Amino acid sequence: MKTVFLAGAALCALATAPAWAQGPVSGTVPADTSIARRIVTPEALVTASRANDRTATAYTNLSKQDLAKQNFGQDLPYLLNQTPSVVVNSDAGAGVGYTDIRIRGTSNTGINTTINGVPLNDPESHGAFLINLPDLASSINSLQIQRGVGTSQNGGAAFGASINVSTLDNRREAYAEAQNTYGSYQTWKNNVSFGTGLINGHFTVDGRLSRIASDGYMNRAASDLKSYYFAAGYQAKNTLLKFITFSGREKTYQAWNGVPEPALSGDRARLQTFVDNGELSEADAARVLAEGRRYSYYTYGNQTDNYQQNHYQLHLSQGLGRSWNLAGALHLTRGFGYYESYRTGRKFADYGLRNVIIGGDTLTKTNLVDRKWLDNNFYGGTLALNYQPVDGKLQATLGGAWNRFDNDHYGEIIWAQYASNSQLGQRYYFNNAVKTDYNAYARATWQVLPILGIYGDVQVRHIDYRIDGLEPKKQDVTTRATYTFFNPKVGATLTLGRGQQLYGSFAVGQREPVRSDFTDRPVGDQSAKAERLEDFEGGYRLTRTDLAFLGPNGALRIEANGFYMNYKNQLVATGQLNDVGTALRTNVARSYRRGVELSAFVSANDKISLSSTLTLSQNRILDYQDVTYDADYNPVLAAPRTSTISYSPGVVSAHTLEGQPLKGLRVALLLKTVARQYLDNSQNEYRSINPYQTLDFRLRYTLHPSFMKEIELGLLVNNLLNREYVANGYTYSYIGASGQQETFNWFYPQATRNYLASVGLKF
Repeated sequence: MKTVFLAGAALCALATAPAWAQGPVSGTVPADTSIARRIVTPEALVTASRANDRTATAYTNLSKQDLAKQNFGQDLPYLLNQTPSVVVNSDAGAGVGYTDIRIRGTSNTGINTTINGVPLNDPESHGAFLINLPDLASSINSLQIQRGVGTSQNGGAAFGASINVSTLDNRREAYAEAQNTYGSYQTWKNNVSFGTGLINGHFTVDGRLSRIASDGYMNRAASDLKSYYFAAGYQAKNTLLKFITFSGREKTYQAWNGVPEPALSGDRARLQTFVDNGELSEADAARVLAEGRRYSYYTYGNQTDNYQQNHYQLHLSQGLGRSWNLAGALHLTRGFGYYESYRTGRKFADYGLRNVIIGGDTLTKTNLVDRKWLDNNFYGGTLALNYQPVDGKLQATLGGAWNRFDNDHYGEIIWAQYASNSQLGQRYYFNNAVKTDYNAYARATWQVLPILGIYGDVQVRHIDYRIDGLEPKKQDVTTRATYTFFNPKVGATLTLGRGQQLYGSFAVGQREPVRSDFTDRPVGDQSAKAERLEDFEGGYRLTRTDLAFLGPNGALRIEANGFYMNYKNQLVATGQLNDVGTALRTNVARSYRRGVELSAFVSANDKISLSSTLTLSQNRILDYQDVTYDADYNPVLAAPRTSTISYSPGVVSAHTLEGQPLKGLRVALLLKTVARQYLDNSQNEYRSINPYQTLDFRLRYTLHPSFMKEIELGLLVNNLLNREYVANGYTYSYIGASGQQETFNWFYPQATRNYLASVGLKF
């Protein structure tokens, strides 16, 4: 049976298919394929970075409808929580504000995220800060998660996964919609969106305005988030031109410190240890006892993070005859903002100020309020030439990108108890970072036989990274680093009768260190090494929609994927944070992740469905040496041994049971389990996050009154069983006041039972 994918039209079809249909499609080519192939579709613009059944890798497609089911205003990672190998967490505890996602144990610094093929990851930190784009999910028409190295992407390499977002869909009919959500912790989401549909057969205009606000589960963890999306497009038979701009502005009270371990355990003796070692003041300790697991470290009224990010994209897709099309984009991202902090007992010298003399006393310290700023521009272009002949046997892409990031880091004093010789807005440090990144790749799939296809992909990527200037305390962070990476990928697929496929692939990914890997080391230490990953993937897929016992609309999908990810010089989290909440990392010479991802979906006549995913994995560092300290504060290295990589649970599962008891009414139970996670690489159970299991309940009821297109009522009850659990944390150790090594654990508690209720209107 011949398997054929049309990179433009088929990807568009996949984007709107339900989750169970995200896999190989077997069958004959429709008679009008050549016509579809000659028409440029919006999805043709993301063809170059999307995987399909020919690329022999593990991936999951989510449509707009899939995302809308779970979209009650929580951040995008929470909408992906039921996909394979995913673990999410929230600083504020309820999914609004700063959130994080890990896939196969890899944090978002190792997850390549693109929007319409344009990199979203911050080029310096590699993080994709989705808090800067609140309610982005309401403008997404399709999303693909690739696990492992995946296909060649623009931006940083994928070291655990990639998330490819598309907002390029054109809706042919005019529409107006509004969504309103209210829930626990004074959480609000309001948005309005509109579209003109296709005007005169060529023009489209779409827009959205959104606001999300929440007090957060944690005390003093409020978020105030605003965003917009606007797109204007022109399309003809062979041409698609689209301008897109979207922006987000966030003001979030800082909750990135988490809570000290005694806030969860109530252990007063342990709390006193925190006080004795200066980790908490007596006043802090009193608040820990009063506030418990919802304790917040900060009390200054404007201890907030404030940031705005404006995105501008211009996309062109041009058909070049029957078999060729050219897709390109120009982009600019403008980012600026600061976080404000109240500081106590800060040395004048650290801020470049003179000591203050009052009478006969010399003051060397003061209380003050400062702001740490980022002001940056990220711009560049992407280009891809796609070859897609009518017979579909050979498909190829030649592409590349050039990007430049220019980022100013600086700090200002806006108030001081003793002003010394400071001026209004006194700048006490400044450094500039410039990063240039360009890549070229070539990719091809060849259907050698009706049942056998092969895949090849090679990428060359070059990075030049420069930092000039000073960090706080006059630390010189001058950095010069250049890298050139060659990343090959090969794979093969074998069709086994109706709806069945075997696949296997090998891929190499290489990635440069992030900013903090340079700046959080001793002055002049640029020993952080680039990482290398060799990724082996192999699996089996079965998709059937013609099984009589499941009814006319029933479906069955099964997938088993095995992976072995062999790392050289992997940068792993030490369990510690720097002063802005960034995880500190260190190179480990040899490490690996290996495991199996099992997924299944079954639906009976669209009345009831069950989807399940289970990941079993081993995540290991070879020859790891734990560090302790003797009574003289000298580091002592333990004997080398094999240890578990931090933040890498060995078991992750997600299960969704959904039914339609009445027409228009859908109810679902969502179960999530995550095994133990270690806070550092010592595999010490005391420095770990306990396993947890959560159960959520979701209800959607759709009405179709005569006076409007649709009214949808929704309810999401998170943590239905009211479990107290934590999903993230950090740790550090040193010789304490007792003369013995002390370990201090901090955690991020997640909300107990809470709800979000929504009303959606469509006109």
